[in-house]
Amino acid sequence: MKKLTIATRGSKLALWQAHHTRDRLIEASGGDLEVELLVLKTKGDKILDVPLAKVGGKGLFVKEIETALLDGRADVAVHSMKDVPAELEPGLHMVAVSERAEPRDAFCSSKADSLQALAQGSVVGTSSLRRGAQVLALRPDLKIKSLRGNVPTRLDKLDAGGFDAIILAAAGLERLGFSDRITAKMSLEDSLPAVGQGALGIETRENDDETSALVFKAMNHAKDASRIEAERAFLNALDGGCQAPMAAYAHYDGDSLVIDALVGEPDGSKILRASRRGTQEQATELGRGVAADLLEQGAGPILEALIEASKTN
Repeated sequence: MKKLTIATRGSKLALWQAHHTRDRLIEASGGDLEVELLVLKTKGDKILDVPLAKVGGKGLFVKEIETALLDGRADVAVHSMKDVPAELEPGLHMVAVSERAEPRDAFCSSKADSLQALAQGSVVGTSSLRRGAQVLALRPDLKIKSLRGNVPTRLDKLDAGGFDAIILAAAGLERLGFSDRITAKMSLEDSLPAVGQGALGIETRENDDETSALVFKAMNHAKDASRIEAERAFLNALDGGCQAPMAAYAHYDGDSLVIDALVGEPDGSKILRASRRGTQEQATELGRGVAADLLEQGAGPILEALIEASKTN
């Protein structure tokens, strides 16, 4: 019986994702497969008292996992696609992208039924510059407070009264059985998602053809993979990381693939938006195209200033 090791983070959500992938791999193999998990702590898991944008660097939640692939401790890595940096480590490839779950952000609060209904000056918790910028663009009177930790920890902090509302990925809440904690799902117009939000990425070594073929068979969703391809082409073109508020979301409108993207100032004072439409086969071209459109609108100086600021913090 063939044996595989999956490298994963240790949060409840990461373990859910790893177990889901394990079950799909065993099913695709016809049951002739033994899979064990290698649970690792990443830099992003260890530093919890600093906003992500100030931690700096790329791949805060993937570097240690990719190292395990490269040194042979693991054969497969499971990631939330929104955590994966624009470029992978040499020798590795993202062989499959799962069918996408709910991509939207979730507004969670016991004090209001929507962001718009929050009292003036309310405190909103999020670890994301992207979310914070879009919240402040809609409600500049609100106060953004950094919120780190896994999903249950963030909900506990909300319940303890440290925040009037928090914003999380709806997919994570639903996967962990916390759908009842979602007060409202935010519209794509109010909160454009992170690149890849709601999808899983399955990474293997480029030279491991047998494992790559099994992972592709078990996990890859062709149409959603094209959506993520477009979004990641945008991310790659802007050399994006967590130091800047940027977002992209690709979807199908009939036979057309449409991508909407934005870059903004962290305080929400300026939000630049762009959109392109094409075919599924043009996914990469569309992503690069919206990046070029945003640079033409003035995204370059915004991104450069934020990256420089992150280096001095």
